[in-house]
This record gives sequence, structure tokens and C-alpha cells, in this order.
Amino acid sequence: MPRLRSRREERQKALLRYLEEHPFATDEELAARFKVSIPTIRLDRLALGIPEVRERVMTLAQEARTRMRGITEEELIGELIELQPGRLGISLLEVRPEMLIKPGGACRGYYLFAQANSLALATVGKEMVLTSSARVRYRRPVYEGEKVIARATVKVQRGSTFLVSVHSRVNTEIVFKGQFVIMAPEVESNQGGVTS
Repeated sequence: MPRLRSRREERQKALLRYLEEHPFATDEELAARFKVSIPTIRLDRLALGIPEVRERVMTLAQEARTRMRGITEEELIGELIELQPGRLGISLLEVRPEMLIKPGGACRGYYLFAQANSLALATVGKEMVLTSSARVRYRRPVYEGEKVIARATVKVQRGSTFLVSVHSRVNTEIVFKGQFVIMAPEVESNQGGVTS
């Protein structure tokens, strides 16, 4: 019995570590990863006080939206999941039929670009943000139903200019990479108007 308990405790510790890196993992994915049944994963989550993926995503998204500046929710492509202004941002985009080039085809590239660009702008965390330049690479087509998780990281800041790196993945595979130069000019009040 102690051996079974230690194996369960080790799996639960590994589960916690894995969910820190992969907060969107479903019970099915976790069961496959840890080579146990879905009910076993659910019991582990309950024992650890970890909610199911939908609740985890909603909680993270609500917290992230309260920290967003520079762009509106309507301008953001994908669902903002995590935001540490000036450091890191994560968003999730599920590919829907209207995003496809044709029925059954690949997702139009501008959705992946827009997800990455709007996330880079949000990650800078300033009141006014503008994309100065972008260097992007599409690694493979993305298809209906796939979930694209974009992770933006502020790499360098020089004055009001930021270099933001974005890697977009489906599961663990990189499908899009981008380097964005973002300008964040200071906003000043001028007799009730706003100028930069």
C-alpha cells in the first residue's frame, strides 16, 4: 500500500509541474501523458484542488483582462489567458470554419499573424502601442478545430521601443514564429485632448 501511495504522490507532483507549463491540458491529454485513466486524473485533480480545464482557462482569462492596456478586448485576436505586462502574454485561438481558406482547408495566415501581433501589443502593457515592424515565419498549416496557443515574451526594451518574440504552438509543435518591434510613445494630456 505505501508503494501505491508514493506512486500516486509522485504522479500528483508531476501533474502540478506539468500544468504549470501546460495550463490548457485536458483530462484526456493528461491521462495519455501520465498513462492512467481519465477517472484517475480527475481524482488527482480533485485531491490537489485543481479545477477542470474550462474553469482554469476562464479564471486565467479574467485575471489577464484586468491587466490589459493599450488595446481593447475587441482588438485582441484569440482569448487572452495570461498577462504579465512588460514580460509575458499567452493567448488561445481555436480555429473555426470561417477562418479557413476553403471548407476543409487550412486557416488563413492573417489570423495567426493577428493573434501574435495583438498579443505582442498587449504584452508591452503601455497605454499607446504601435507595431513598428514584424518578422514572421509560418511553420505549418493550421486546420479547423486546432487550438493555437501563442506565447509572447518581451526580449528587449530600449526607451519606448520593445522587441517582443511570439511562438505559436498547436500542442507542442511550433506553427508560427514572430519577432515584433513595438513602439510605446508616451501619452500626454493637452487641454483635454490626447497627443503623442
